[in-house]
Amino acid sequence: MGDVPAVPRVPAQRDPRISPNSPAEAPPSLRFSVLGPVRAWRDEEPLPTGSPQQRALLAALLLRDGRTATAAELIDALWGDEPPSQALAALRTYASRLRKVLGAWVLVSDAGGYAIRSLSEGALDLAVAQDLATEAEKARNSGDLCHARDVLNKALDLWEGEPLAGVPGPYADAQRVRLEEWRLQLLESRLDMDLEQGCHAESIGELTALTAAHPLRERLRELLMLALYRSGRQAEALAVYADTRRLLADELGVDPRPGLKELQRRILKADPGLAEPSAPLAPEPAPAPVRPAQLPATVPDFTGRSAFVSELSKVLASASSASPTQGRVMAVSALAGIGGVGKTTLAVHVAHQARSAFPDGQLYIDLQGAGTQAAEPETVLGAFLRALGTADSAIPDSLEERAALYRSMLDGRRVLVLLDNARDAAQVRPLLPGTEGCAALVTSRVRMVDLAGAHLVDLDVMSPEEALQLFTRIVGEERVAAERKAALDVVAACGFLPLAIRIAASRLAARRTWTVSVLAEKLADERRRLDELQAGDLAVKATFELGYGALYRQQARAFRLLGLADGPDISLAAAAAVLGLPVEEAEEVLESLVDTSLLESAAPGRYRYHDLVRLYARACAERDEHPPGERESAMSRLLDFYLATVAATYRIQRPEDKLVDHLEHAEYPGLTFADRHAAQDWVHAEAVCVLACVRQSASRPHALRRAADVLWAAVELAESGTNSREYEAVAAIVRDAARAADSPRTEARALTTLAFVHHVSGSLFDAAVQESERATELALAADDQYTACWSSNISGVVALYQSRHDAGEAHFTRAIENYRACADRPGEASALCNLSRIHLATGRTDSAVALAERGTAMYDAMGHTVRGANGRYALGLALTQSGQLSEAADHLDEALRVFRDSRQRLWEGMTLFRLAEVDLAAARSARAATNAEQALTVLRGIGGEWRRGNVLTVLGRALHGIGQLDRAQVCWQDALGIFESLKAPEGDAVRALLGRPTRTNH
Repeated sequence: MGDVPAVPRVPAQRDPRISPNSPAEAPPSLRFSVLGPVRAWRDEEPLPTGSPQQRALLAALLLRDGRTATAAELIDALWGDEPPSQALAALRTYASRLRKVLGAWVLVSDAGGYAIRSLSEGALDLAVAQDLATEAEKARNSGDLCHARDVLNKALDLWEGEPLAGVPGPYADAQRVRLEEWRLQLLESRLDMDLEQGCHAESIGELTALTAAHPLRERLRELLMLALYRSGRQAEALAVYADTRRLLADELGVDPRPGLKELQRRILKADPGLAEPSAPLAPEPAPAPVRPAQLPATVPDFTGRSAFVSELSKVLASASSASPTQGRVMAVSALAGIGGVGKTTLAVHVAHQARSAFPDGQLYIDLQGAGTQAAEPETVLGAFLRALGTADSAIPDSLEERAALYRSMLDGRRVLVLLDNARDAAQVRPLLPGTEGCAALVTSRVRMVDLAGAHLVDLDVMSPEEALQLFTRIVGEERVAAERKAALDVVAACGFLPLAIRIAASRLAARRTWTVSVLAEKLADERRRLDELQAGDLAVKATFELGYGALYRQQARAFRLLGLADGPDISLAAAAAVLGLPVEEAEEVLESLVDTSLLESAAPGRYRYHDLVRLYARACAERDEHPPGERESAMSRLLDFYLATVAATYRIQRPEDKLVDHLEHAEYPGLTFADRHAAQDWVHAEAVCVLACVRQSASRPHALRRAADVLWAAVELAESGTNSREYEAVAAIVRDAARAADSPRTEARALTTLAFVHHVSGSLFDAAVQESERATELALAADDQYTACWSSNISGVVALYQSRHDAGEAHFTRAIENYRACADRPGEASALCNLSRIHLATGRTDSAVALAERGTAMYDAMGHTVRGANGRYALGLALTQSGQLSEAADHLDEALRVFRDSRQRLWEGMTLFRLAEVDLAAARSARAATNAEQALTVLRGIGGEWRRGNVLTVLGRALHGIGQLDRAQVCWQDALGIFESLKAPEGDAVRALLGRPTRTNH
């Protein structure tokens, strides 16, 4: 791409700021616009600017930078070579009228001509735009691309359609061309920065529309090729070049310019340099657009470990040397040691000391390697990419693609990555930067001898001196100095393990009446047990025993029961449910446990255990909780809390929906919400914990039915694309557990949720068919009519997607009857809208419109916002096919607004796709291409390949409509490959578009 171009200034215009040295200034409220209709305001009141010729005079004077224009120049500007006979008189009349409106000090007569002077700062929109462009150029040169983009967008927002709109005369014609050219240059500059910051997929739609509007502008074509290539669409990028070469030859008889040819050559070679952002103009490397600072706080009483701190600091320094050629390709240090030995504390301390050497940011993640569910590298990379400023829609699906993008984003930057609590080297490898200037610190309980190139550090317990120093810092110098021998006995009893020392010292610090000797005696009582448990981890358990033994009864009970719940952490409200306490009382107990260091406060209102402490808490629950049934009761209350709360979220979003009436009864209450937005926030914030509870509850026979109902009421997690993979995995676990327990009703509900998530995925339709039909059989056998309503509706949707229209109609008809029998009007409305689509697919357009209108009206009458948007989606489809395109677009636009507001990414993407279909039907190919590209971006990673194939088909038709024929062919070929792999009937239509024979069998 070469050097980054500067932000363009106004062509042939020195500076549109108006006369800053005028002797008198007008009130600052006088404003003018020329980047659209020529208008004037005083305060917020519009001023009359007169006839078109009078506005032409005003524009000519505003654009002369406060300089005087002679009468002859102005007559030429307004009328050109053919002025009227009374041109001078007319000119004077226009000037007189404008002077009365603006003020005599603004429009002045000078040397037989006129000038506009004495305007205040920012009085002319063109001057403001130029100032913003100048600011953007400075920001870009300094490497601050985020600010440069924001400022350029503000400048571009000042345009309100065509400049000098409706103003006659040759001068206005020439200025319109100049200002439009400048706008396009600014737009190209901003798009270039978009690509430099990694917004490739998001830019394709806008670039596609711009190349349609300005087909001969090669710079836009170049940017489009680069955006497509960086989005993994190499064939389309090359097709853009072919389209451009053909167009230039046909229209101008020339070849593409050298820059475009060179880009094509590099794309053909898959030049690795194209995958990287272009270099900024500034001599210094541009800092990262987003500088993550994720390191946890270092402990204020960090003690000892000086040799390790020095050793690790030297390794990090090798990565951050001033010259990349002097440094290592990447510095990796792996700290290994038993739990509680202080690996995390040491790593965080060293990382904080090295922050200045890594100015582009520090990333941190707890990989949960010591637990039962270690973090997946794919998930971690998604979090890291977001922290580095990557939009969700630009994050690839696969682990390999995410790792490649992650390394590309770190290239040229100095970033420190702290990977805490790793399971093994395989978990770590995809998370390593791999580039000069970056470094990684890894902590793990295993020694990573198979992590190539890593500097291995084995962390043992503290020396007696370091242990005593840590104990002293927590307890206080005065208390320890008076009983030094007792203090040494304490740290020795703790096995010199930092975590154990911290717990024991915190216990003593919280009890001012105790002496160190008292604590030492209590530890001595445990000496026999400690002597028997010499291994490090068991020494920790013995130390935990000391802290646990000092808890009050209510604290000890809370400590035991909270450890039973799976999940990374737990909210205060959920913890209160586990304990069966009011929230205020539970908070007091939890905060007291935080004071003992046995519990951590992850964030306000959220709590978590160190993984070792959680294991110990569970062991205590098994040993000490009496009666034993209290453990089951605690987990039952938690499940009830989640069931009641997800039911509340479902109810507030779907008024009059009967699903909540058919759920298992929750004995323990849940939360209530003020509005649907608060309910949605809770669902998405608690998704991981809710699914963890369901997974855990599937192994408890008495909880199985409620576990399945939690999944059912939390179906939004599957539909929105959030946590859909974990949702699917948990639903399969519940299904298997229900089958093993011979519970047809529960199995039917689990199968219904599985069928739902599989049909939403867009690639597992066969599985969804089997699951939904089996769910219907089991539900009817268990006399669970309501589940049969849902499963029949899902069966109909999948049949619709598979073009089995007769079967789909039968399923929807049955679902409508069943919903009516259950008095579930929202369910009936859903089935009516779905049946509308069957009628549409079979040519019954009028009845399709009527059915969708009925369903939508029912939703509206009940106050369904999100489901009402689903109704409008179906109605928009029917109206499109009936030729009522304006009405169709209105309904789809309203649906799109709701889906975006409700974080329903799947439906947002599909609505953009349907809007593209409306645009095609209305012969608006450029707009159709833009909407289809946006749909591809939104649906990235969700919705499945079948939906992507449909969007690509429509995108190809739109591209064909704007003359990008080769790119259209590529889109259709990609769509055909998808449909053939899925054996989908849509392949025939694509073959026809490609001019290939259709297949008679699928």
